[in-house]
Amino acid sequence: MTGVSASRRHLSIWLPRLATDRIERAAPSSPSATPAELPPLAVTGRQGNALRLIALNRAAAALGLVPGLGLADARAMYPELATADEDPAADRALLEAVADDMERWTPLVALDPPDGLLLDISGCAHLFGGEAAMAGAIRRRLRAAGLEARLALAATVGCAHALARHGREVTAAAGREEALLRPLPVAALRLERDQVIRLAEAGLETVADLLDRPRAPLAARHGASLLLRLDQALGRIDEPISPRLPVPDHMTERRLAEPISLEAHVLDAIGQLGDSLGRGLEAAGRGATRIEASLFRVDGVLRRICVGSSRPLRQGAEMRRLFADRLIAASDEWEAGFGFDLIRLAAVETALLRPLQPGLDGTAAVAADIAFAGLVDHLAARLGPGRIRRLGGRDTHVPEGAMVLPALGTAAAPTLSPPDQDSAVPVRPYRLLDRPEPVEALAEVPDGPPRRFRWRGAWHLVTRSEGPERIAPEWWRALGGDMPPTRDYFRVETEAGLRLWLFRAGLYGRETERPDWHLHGFFL
Repeated sequence: MTGVSASRRHLSIWLPRLATDRIERAAPSSPSATPAELPPLAVTGRQGNALRLIALNRAAAALGLVPGLGLADARAMYPELATADEDPAADRALLEAVADDMERWTPLVALDPPDGLLLDISGCAHLFGGEAAMAGAIRRRLRAAGLEARLALAATVGCAHALARHGREVTAAAGREEALLRPLPVAALRLERDQVIRLAEAGLETVADLLDRPRAPLAARHGASLLLRLDQALGRIDEPISPRLPVPDHMTERRLAEPISLEAHVLDAIGQLGDSLGRGLEAAGRGATRIEASLFRVDGVLRRICVGSSRPLRQGAEMRRLFADRLIAASDEWEAGFGFDLIRLAAVETALLRPLQPGLDGTAAVAADIAFAGLVDHLAARLGPGRIRRLGGRDTHVPEGAMVLPALGTAAAPTLSPPDQDSAVPVRPYRLLDRPEPVEALAEVPDGPPRRFRWRGAWHLVTRSEGPERIAPEWWRALGGDMPPTRDYFRVETEAGLRLWLFRAGLYGRETERPDWHLHGFFL
């Protein structure tokens, strides 16, 4: 059993009226109206064969209405009650948007659906004046966005979740979890509804009732998941959150005293952040190959812009140039609104950055490599990385599968070295047919090279030949199916001067009694 570190701090944010807040945010109303002054509103949904209340705003709750009440009963009591159909997708989208905005406080943000968020603020609360000041700032920001929220801080995810929904909005010091959880209902432990009902039938209604009972009978009657949730909330078992996005190892950010909205100003900030990011990458011996800029707008909207590089980067000027190209190509992503007050730059993907060896002409060769990489990056930023491709090798001896054209930014296997030979003729032709074309061939012996062959209706006399180069089938790709035949490749030159690549499919006497011949490529 692993305990929780006392330095771990989790903030639980509960949005109890997420559905009604979403509707009220979109509806025109008086700017000075408080939540209590808004008209009663209920969100309805079908449960079984009846329409029931799913969510209520503060005014509707003040009337005595409760979730689960039938819509007909609610209308009988309050005919003027305004209603709206539930929309889980819209609620989820709003929750995602709020999570984006919460990344201005910490990159470790996780969804706690259907109406909550979890933030790991370990080690970062002091940047905002302490935990209480940080929680107060988040609460004010959510209130300004028209969202009612309850917040609680604790050393464990389970305790913070329970306090936000069923207890007091507190900043719980490490070690006080049990004292704060004891008076709360067992539903605060994130149990299944059936478990809560069974516990109530057994007379176990609060967390204190569980703590005062022996563990073994509880697990035997109500399942091991009950003790798991209890231990997680008390910090006996660690429960890390699962962030929505992976947290990069190299990241830097700048908070601006005044929002900026001009593209040039944003690019200048990205260039300066790029130099700061590069210093951290240099210390690690790496460079950035994929860089993401997160632009936080004053109104809570987050814009993410990602660029890729064909070579590892450390210079802010080079990163700025890539983002400038990206913004020109994707002007629809640029919407500054009232301006950005926080810009974060992260190296999402990195690679080892080895120094380039200058050639005999000094730095000319290095400069040429850098210039070519810059051209590739410029085209990828303007046209999109999926449109820029490069040849890459694949670990296979089958000729038609040995080369691939992966998009920029995807890993390609190293090109395989061709087998040694005495002839000056290349082992593999420079041009392959899309599919090998069948030919009729005559040979002096069944397993020998061809002497004559007919291709596309014309006969060709072979004057020189070299081979065979035998390529066996990849047996692991043929599991459960027919094994493809072995190929014997010959490099031939015809009387007319054509230099071709032919193969015989099937070993004579072992795989077939009459091998088939095919033309596969041309030598230049």
